[in-house]
Amino acid sequence: MSDITRAEVCVAACADLFLGAGETLASPMGLIPSLGAKLARLTTEPDLLLSDGEAFLLTAESTVEGWLPYRKVFDVVAHGRRHVVMGANQVDRFGNQNISAIGDHAKPTRQLLGFRGAPGNTVNHRTSYWVPRHSPRVLVEAVDVVSGVGYDKAVGPFHDVHRVVTNLAVLSFDTPDHSMRVLSVHPGVSVDEVQKQTSFPLVAQDVVETRLPTDEELELIRTKLDPGGKRDKEVPQ
Repeated sequence: MSDITRAEVCVAACADLFLGAGETLASPMGLIPSLGAKLARLTTEPDLLLSDGEAFLLTAESTVEGWLPYRKVFDVVAHGRRHVVMGANQVDRFGNQNISAIGDHAKPTRQLLGFRGAPGNTVNHRTSYWVPRHSPRVLVEAVDVVSGVGYDKAVGPFHDVHRVVTNLAVLSFDTPDHSMRVLSVHPGVSVDEVQKQTSFPLVAQDVVETRLPTDEELELIRTKLDPGGKRDKEVPQ
């Protein structure tokens, strides 16, 4: 299939976040991560668990297949069999995330969501981030407020900040000091472009190009998961 869009590349990249997950509760937040989790369920990870966020476990087609009331999610969180993909107003070089406030927390210039479940997510199970607009205002030297806990402040054996997927690249923390590196750049994007849109120096060794979705994946994205093309509004070509 031809004319693959940047949004479709991002969906496939989000699907790859769950490679090897097995029977893990996926908690994707936002359209592109949700499409990615559903795509993974339909292709590489048939045992992945998808929730409606309230009480039911669903197939990728939204058919109810199990029951998981919200109060039980906290048991899953505490035992680590969960992978959440959250948004981020700021992410820094060690994976600290901010969704709480911009500026001094005592007197912020902008109030955001608050801490929500970010601290518990990041210290108890695998966490990734989705950034639809990669820019120096989001990829910052140090976050204004630590909501999700990064590697320079990590505590406990279950801390696992996995990946950051943006509209330009896939970033990881598999470096000696767990500072952010460029894992792959999306087709048509250069490492220099990613660096210019980042406020701190990135490790950029052995960078590859983010893979294209397969014909099977494109068919699923276009005809089953998002036939209305909402993905292209979140990540314009």
